[in-house]
Amino acid sequence: MMRRYAHFLARPSAPYFIILTSVTALSGLGLVMVLSASSVKSFEQTGSTYSIFLKQLLFLTIALGLTYFASRMKIDIWKKMARVAIPLGFLGLLLPQLPFIGREINGNRSWIGLGPFTLQPAEFAKLGLILFCAMQLTRFEERVTKNPNVNFTPWQLILYLMPGASILLVMIMLGKDLGTALIVMAIAAAMIFLSGTPVRHFSAVAFTGIALAAAFIITQPNRLHRFQAVLHPFDPQVYKFAGWQTAHSVMGLASGGLFGVGLGASRQKWGNLSEANTDFIFSVIGEELGLIGTLLVLTLFAALIYGIFRTALHTKDHFSRYACAGVGAWLLFQITVNVASDIGIFPVVGVTLPFISYGGSSLIANFLGVALVLNVLRRDPEVKSSIASRKEVRHGK
Repeated sequence: MMRRYAHFLARPSAPYFIILTSVTALSGLGLVMVLSASSVKSFEQTGSTYSIFLKQLLFLTIALGLTYFASRMKIDIWKKMARVAIPLGFLGLLLPQLPFIGREINGNRSWIGLGPFTLQPAEFAKLGLILFCAMQLTRFEERVTKNPNVNFTPWQLILYLMPGASILLVMIMLGKDLGTALIVMAIAAAMIFLSGTPVRHFSAVAFTGIALAAAFIITQPNRLHRFQAVLHPFDPQVYKFAGWQTAHSVMGLASGGLFGVGLGASRQKWGNLSEANTDFIFSVIGEELGLIGTLLVLTLFAALIYGIFRTALHTKDHFSRYACAGVGAWLLFQITVNVASDIGIFPVVGVTLPFISYGGSSLIANFLGVALVLNVLRRDPEVKSSIASRKEVRHGK
């Protein structure tokens, strides 16, 4: 059995099938858990337990359609998108700040109203930032190659990325969305690190980012309360301000035990977790499916991240390598922040769990990121040959 798995992992097409399998399983499980976690909220809002679930099903259908086409686009189209990613991201993030267009939800003005639906441009700005950074890093490498006698400094490379990232960061913070701002800063830092920047230069950038995050937190009392909730969520003085969600999330996970209380039987979703179908869906998984369910989810995420980073390591195209690594870093950071918030070791900052949480913008953006990685794999001659031979064996040719 072990030899069979080792043989599979040795194939060039292994990342392709690992990514497809993990994303299919995660999005399928996500659809089931959205139905379970949102049933109470759906019934309260519309009188039907299926309204939020049906929206998520629609979002998933759209995401799958876009992924099919995006995974087959020419790489030149992705590169053209990278050139306009920052201007488009700026315009998209500006729209929520305009009257009659933008909508404020939970204190953040980060959404665009589209009839009964809302669109969150910041989710697509994350992918835009990755494309922009991949393009800029490729340009820098080409410049270094063409000018071997010029001594380029790491600061010059950093300056290739920071203006674009800073524009998006400022626009996101106009909407007071600290969670997305942290992910954007983490993506920019990861791209700098992946470029091979020396540790001391990277450390200076990381320290600046931490200082900015601290400044954002200090200026808002409710954010300070969320940090207090990490240390003492059950303290009566903390609980009534910000510890409520963290406390009930931990209680939900703790009450699930090894196998859970059963699918659909969560108690915390009955009003105790205000965002049970989005930010705290991992807690609902732990309560209903137990430790086994949470470990399954984490294993699927680990497989997905492995497939993406393996793709980045093996591709020869500089732009594709940086873009795939950026997508992997984005998903890794977002998964880590969401899960850490739900288990009570990181403040609640309103970050969704990729492919599982309810939300059309997040789901579609996540799928487009995966589509980019699949696009890179489909263009690799060895992967194409391996996939073709696998299809021939399946059809008995």
